[in-house]
Amino acid sequence: MTEGNFTDYVKIRVTSGKGGQGSAHLRREKYVAYGGPDGGDGGRGGHVIIQGDKNLWTLFHFKFKRVYQAGHGEHGSKQTSTGADGADVYMKVPLGTQVKDAETNEVLFEITEDGEERIIAKGGKGGLGNNHFKSATNQTPRYAQTGLPGEEREILLELKLLADVGLVGFPNAGKSTLLSVITSAKPKIADYEFTTLKPNLGIVQYRDFRTFVMADIPGIIEGASEGKGLGYYFLRHIERNSTLLFLVPADAKDIYKEYEILLNELQKYNPELLDKERLVAISKSDMLDDELKSEMKIELDKNFKEIDYMFISSVAQQGIQQLKDKLWIMLNKNEED
Repeated sequence: MTEGNFTDYVKIRVTSGKGGQGSAHLRREKYVAYGGPDGGDGGRGGHVIIQGDKNLWTLFHFKFKRVYQAGHGEHGSKQTSTGADGADVYMKVPLGTQVKDAETNEVLFEITEDGEERIIAKGGKGGLGNNHFKSATNQTPRYAQTGLPGEEREILLELKLLADVGLVGFPNAGKSTLLSVITSAKPKIADYEFTTLKPNLGIVQYRDFRTFVMADIPGIIEGASEGKGLGYYFLRHIERNSTLLFLVPADAKDIYKEYEILLNELQKYNPELLDKERLVAISKSDMLDDELKSEMKIELDKNFKEIDYMFISSVAQQGIQQLKDKLWIMLNKNEED
């Protein structure tokens, strides 16, 4: 998935179809002198339906089409024939898509399962034909109902990535480089902050043809939970990751303090994020010799008491397989238990 093709937020206008009109037809046959009403009902207007699709990873396909209109129901006809229902329109979205009302910003629902369908705009009900209105005192009603109008509304689609591992770190911590090395993803990489402006997904190939999904979330800065920098637009993606991999560069002034700032931003945004499995990877560790690593471990062991950490280097391919092993164990711990 290239960065330019990733879209995680779109505004869409949807309109369902209006119901067909009921028929006010009266029977006219050669040997029936006084034919009664035989008008059929109008067809239902088409629904606009949102459907989950596990093969989609982005909302990019909505970028060039922002209006969806379902078909109108057909009118009823003679011999109590019901009009055909209007054609439904299906909007396929990736799993983890949240649907909101554009006016109120209210969350309407979230699509989390493949094939899950939710109607976002109901088609109008078809009108009743005159056959429904006959009675002992009104044997030839010459009227029928008109169909009900459809619904029109604007909605927001917001994607929360459904990845196994979410990469969390400050800008220029080496997240994109790690993703490019550990997966086949090709994110933009450069030596300046905020290189990644869109989340990137990659599939990690593990032993025995097993895989798991990793997401590179754009760099967090202090105050992101309050909207600073790239703000909470990307923090929402972390909510869907089962394991969080914190990346802190080896040349950071205070590795544990950077980790605490990142953790604090997640806690401010959503305290439930602290319940997720966590691992700290100290990146760019090819800059460290064995003696310096040993000195750093003494200090790190004092601080990282309840969470594991490890040294890695994406460029020098150091500790990458050990990182995969550790992440796989964390992701499958519940199954093994």
